[in-house]
Amino acid sequence: MPAINTYLNFQGNTEEAFNFYKSIFGGDFRMVMRFKETPEAQKIPANEQNKLMHVALPVGNGGDVLMASDALLSMGHTVTSGNNFHLCVSADTKDQANQFFNGLVAGGKITMPMSDTFWGSYFGMLSDRFGIQWMVSYDRPQNQA
Repeated sequence: MPAINTYLNFQGNTEEAFNFYKSIFGGDFRMVMRFKETPEAQKIPANEQNKLMHVALPVGNGGDVLMASDALLSMGHTVTSGNNFHLCVSADTKDQANQFFNGLVAGGKITMPMSDTFWGSYFGMLSDRFGIQWMVSYDRPQNQA
């Protein structure tokens, strides 16, 4: 069954924010990936290498996940109220991911087309016609990677 989770963007203090959220909600981070661990790491300035590219904190028992990333100034990213979050829909199949993406982008704008990523997901980003930012993702079962 598809799930929708919140994806937050911070201007360099994601780690601080997520340690705070972890102190409140408990649990363990499902994933922590730093920009220095990406294939494009050599293009990122030294002062941004240790910033978080992705962090995921399961919240509650219902499968909800709070996720986030640091917006890097070197990449021209800035965070303002209204662009500091995305809704992230996780599809059950690649076809369903395409269906969600194509439906949501009608009248909207593609930020990143659906494609296979270096972290193993089939993933894309868009803004719908109402200005809501979406991430669409399909994570293949481990034995299909």
